[in-house]
Amino acid sequence: MAAGTITATVEGVIQKFLQQIDFFRAKLNLPTERWDDIIGAAHDRAFIVAGAQKADLLNDLRQAVDKAVSGGSIGKFRQDFADAVARSGWTGWTGEGSADGVAWRTRVIYQTNLRTSYAAGFRRQLLDADMLKIAPYWRYMHSDSVLHPRPLHVAWHGLTLRHDHPFWVAHYPPNGWGCQCRVTPVTPAEYERGDYKEPPPGWDAIDPKTGAPVGIDKGWDYAPGAHADTPLQALIDDKLIKLDAPIGAAMYQALAPTLLREKTLAFGLFVDAALQSMWPRGQHMLVGALDPKWVAAAQRFGVTPQTAEVMVRDQDVIHTFRSVKTNQIPLDWYKRLPEHLLNPQAVVLDTTHKQPAYLLVYDVGPQAKKLVVQINYQVKKAGTFNVLDTGRVLDAAQVKTQLGHGYELVDGQL
Repeated sequence: MAAGTITATVEGVIQKFLQQIDFFRAKLNLPTERWDDIIGAAHDRAFIVAGAQKADLLNDLRQAVDKAVSGGSIGKFRQDFADAVARSGWTGWTGEGSADGVAWRTRVIYQTNLRTSYAAGFRRQLLDADMLKIAPYWRYMHSDSVLHPRPLHVAWHGLTLRHDHPFWVAHYPPNGWGCQCRVTPVTPAEYERGDYKEPPPGWDAIDPKTGAPVGIDKGWDYAPGAHADTPLQALIDDKLIKLDAPIGAAMYQALAPTLLREKTLAFGLFVDAALQSMWPRGQHMLVGALDPKWVAAAQRFGVTPQTAEVMVRDQDVIHTFRSVKTNQIPLDWYKRLPEHLLNPQAVVLDTTHKQPAYLLVYDVGPQAKKLVVQINYQVKKAGTFNVLDTGRVLDAAQVKTQLGHGYELVDGQL
């Protein structure tokens, strides 16, 4: 890439270019209730509009934003937004009901998607190997066109650091709602002539109100595009693991349709790797989450899951398939566990052991099978999880006789 091919902004006006469009089009539609259901790096892989939960509505809004990213005006976007809302009957969204509210909401959606996609595409250009040879340094640039400048963003203007300096992990702009800051490439000669070469003291201090470095809005402490190649399920898992069980369960249920393909593919590779070595290496993978109904039912019987995610360890994969049996769960079925966790035939809460568990019942092959999800299992060096144990033969009739005696049916039918 020649230095002259770098795309630029003119007084904060976004100019479309191929890397920007490619970045946006690689995103997956994700239904959410609130804007902060998904924050930070997950935006590199997910397209969301807070409150837009219907697939057809989200797809219409995505097409409207796609036209904007490809060079459409905000006026055209506002018309497409209005058409999408009218077709879906969407009501109750923030900004609805007044001309000023609609103008504000559409402007936020329009500008946020344009600026983050531009920043991601431009970052890809800056990191091109040929470009780094010419300009290995980046300079933080504040826009004079902002009506209400943020003091710290103004203070960072002119700061010049190497492209791999830790500052850029959270401070690569934009750094907040309406932020028009950007970076510009800097050659070694230009770097030597400059004075502002160290970030100010306390630049990495965290604001307890936002969870982000001081001066950066909540959810904006990431470099757009830095995680564009990371599977969306990995980014979601990172957040899911930190949530209380009822919240995490509800969140995963809403996101599962979008995440399922990636997660199933990744789990199949995880199983193959475990069975190839046949030796536990202490590895694990999140394959899904508890259904909100299961969490609520367990709490009624005095069992409180600490978290919603369900983990599979490599040792459990190996134990399940260590010996070949005619009644064993088929390998190709087992590899699709992320799918099967969403639709068991029945779910029974087992409180007869010290370690409470969910028994997930399936009709697989000549005999029914069960998957055992142990609740709040302590995994060495990893913490507390719900661990999906091995699949075993299940006598459904025998389970029925124990209902009300330590076994409780919480979902489906036996």
